Amino acid sequence: MRIGFIGVGNIGRPMAGQLLAAGHPLVVHDVRREAAADLLAAGAGWAESPADLAVRSEVVATCLPGPAEMEPVCLGPRGILEGIKPGALYVDHTTNSPLLVRRVQAALATKGVEMLDAPVSGGMEGARTRDLLVMVGGERAVFERARPVLDAVARRVLYTGGIGSGSIAKLMHNCASFTLDLVMAECWAVGVKAGIAPEVIVDVFNQAALGHMMSLKVRLPATYLRGNFEPRFSLRLARKDLGLALELARATGVPMRLSALCEQEMVEAIGRGWANQDASIFLTLQEERAGVQVRLPPA
Repeated sequence: MRIGFIGVGNIGRPMAGQLLAAGHPLVVHDVRREAAADLLAAGAGWAESPADLAVRSEVVATCLPGPAEMEPVCLGPRGILEGIKPGALYVDHTTNSPLLVRRVQAALATKGVEMLDAPVSGGMEGARTRDLLVMVGGERAVFERARPVLDAVARRVLYTGGIGSGSIAKLMHNCASFTLDLVMAECWAVGVKAGIAPEVIVDVFNQAALGHMMSLKVRLPATYLRGNFEPRFSLRLARKDLGLALELARATGVPMRLSALCEQEMVEAIGRGWANQDASIFLTLQEERAGVQVRLPPA
């Protein structure tokens, strides 16, 4: 396929290089031509604008910093919409707003152009080695059509549903990841101030259940995500452990705001009579507020 790639920064450049290595004719564009120097030397062509690139491409891909950059590249003067041809395909790898993704998809549809939103996880290192996960939203048939391009840039390609769902998946994953970073930082700060060496507490986290993601891989799929609250580890005991951690935080003068919020949720759940249920039952309070249940299908 003749592919146009816009945005050849730290992640986009190696992704575009993977497309070249897979044998796809490639034309590139970036706000800085020098960012594309390696790709041009390897045989890629250069386009002076997104519209020029789109005219020359069967598939147009973007990998941009965010919505503020993606919107004018698609919809602005000399943007993709001006040049792209009916029957072409647009794949957006930007970590993007699902609302903007759907607006761009609607605009492209008026020209007979299909779109997928396909953000990636794995960072610069994963882009260089093709060890990426691509989360892809759009029509299933369009996803299958794009599969050779997606497989060229990533070892793992996951279809997530309708347009915008790839961006939803990426944003929620990153939100959880950053929040987990903060709560670990809370716990490490208390631990170190209470007298344990940093290298030891971090090693404990790596070697214990958290480091092996046991909650995500084993515990929650067997309890909360199935609606099964027969106790593996009771809420009463979980609240006890969390209370002891917060007691230590107070003794060492270290605030633990996220952990304190978690304790409040557990106390509310115990107040409902759930103390002897599985600890994960307190997560259903968030489901009540959202008006939705998060459940996996039967195994």
